[in-house]
Amino acid sequence: MAAGESTTVTAPGTAPKTPGTTVPAAAALSLADDALVLSHRLGEWAGHAPVLEEEVALANIALDLLGQARVLLSLVGDEDELAYLREERAFRNLQLVEQPNGDFAHTIARQLYFSTYQHLLYAELAVGDGPFAPLAAKAVKEVAYHRDHAEQWTLRLGDGTEAGHERMRRACETLWRFTGEMFQPVEGLDVDGQRLEAAWLASVQDVLGRATLTVPEGPRSGAWTAGAGRQGLHTEPFGRMLAEMQHLHRSHPGASW
Repeated sequence: MAAGESTTVTAPGTAPKTPGTTVPAAAALSLADDALVLSHRLGEWAGHAPVLEEEVALANIALDLLGQARVLLSLVGDEDELAYLREERAFRNLQLVEQPNGDFAHTIARQLYFSTYQHLLYAELAVGDGPFAPLAAKAVKEVAYHRDHAEQWTLRLGDGTEAGHERMRRACETLWRFTGEMFQPVEGLDVDGQRLEAAWLASVQDVLGRATLTVPEGPRSGAWTAGAGRQGLHTEPFGRMLAEMQHLHRSHPGASW
């Protein structure tokens, strides 16, 4: 189903409150692709995390996001086809979530920015009878843990050693230009973008301040920032990530074990 269309379905495990609820496909794909792509990025830490406990934590967050993606993709079509057979330009995820893991500080900065946004967004979507309310009501509890995990690591790195502070500072500044895109309107997603952005800024500023980190001064909108992931334009690393993510399914179509 193409973005812009709507579908009437019941998601497995998260049935709409009202049978026959119409789900806007563009919004479902945007939320699903955010979760799917970030899940894959976090999964890349398997076998490489700095400590065993953190490897488990990142894997659990990745699985939570994958579960969200599966429910959302199933709202608009076959989840396997949508995940593994779409071309790069058909993905509607934010450019922030497709950014490479970098060192651990980059992963944490990406998590802080995105999980804060996702927690605020799902908390708003969970209220009322909107088409995403059942999913959001369930997922917001998971995302609260994701946000807390990112916050705790931001505090440890920012207010820790000199090396940790410097790495966290660079990571926050590098990814800052990708954050404005989160608050652009998405067709079918009924949220107040300005209110969401104000709450996000207040939350992130509070965490960075307690971590002794300065809020980046770079632009968050305009020509020098990200802002086209929702329109299917992605950064160079995304193509390589997608090739890896889709390789097995495309190489062995219909395989099972």
